[in-house]
Formats: sequence, structure tokens, C-alpha cells
Amino acid sequence: MKNGDGAGLLRIYTDERAIVGDRPLFELVVERAHAAGLAGATVLRGRLGYGRSTLIHSHRLFDLADELPMVVEIIDEEPALRAFTESISDLDKIGVITLEKVEVLRASSRSVAEAPHGGSHE
Repeated sequence: MKNGDGAGLLRIYTDERAIVGDRPLFELVVERAHAAGLAGATVLRGRLGYGRSTLIHSHRLFDLADELPMVVEIIDEEPALRAFTESISDLDKIGVITLEKVEVLRASSRSVAEAPHGGSHE
């Protein structure tokens, strides 16, 4: 990804109890984004939120099983993000997906071979 226009930020909303098989949904999404060669992905854990169910999800001190909101943010060129969205349409526990244009002010100049763990981008 280069500096400038044409980049997008994809946000995928879910919750931490969303599981596919025996795996957290957010992990699966990040792994698929990595396999698709997208520039970068980050998972954010919310402290409070609600969605379609209108139930407010929050961290409660003595709860063993939180159902906190999770957001997967993925950045790359818009066409690649649109294609990726289609490739995850089989995952039914995904909530809202948004896409917005962003201007990349600084992109990593490091190649995949130089990245830590053999393939992560900054």
C-alpha cells in the first residue's frame, strides 16, 4: 500500500462470543485477511456497546463470560476490501460491515520478508 488516496478502511463488527467451529470469529477474519494479502488488520475490543439486539454489552467485574463488542479493522485499497467482503460472506456471525475512504499518510516501507513473524505488515 502506498501513501495517498485510493485506500479504504473496512470495519467488521461482531462480539467476542461469536465462534465459528471452535475458533473466535475475529481470529478467522484476520487470518483470512492475511491470507488474502491485505495490507493490515487490527482487532479492537470494545468496553461497551449495543447493536441490532439493542442489548447493551459491557464488561461486568464478576462475569466469567463477557460478550463485549469486537471490531476488526482492515486497511488496503478499496477494490481489495470489497472483494474481501465477498469472500467472508459465508461467516454468518458477522454484524455490520462498513467501508470508508481513508488517506494514508504513512505506509510501512518494510517488505513481507522483513516483517516480524515472516509476514505481518504494519
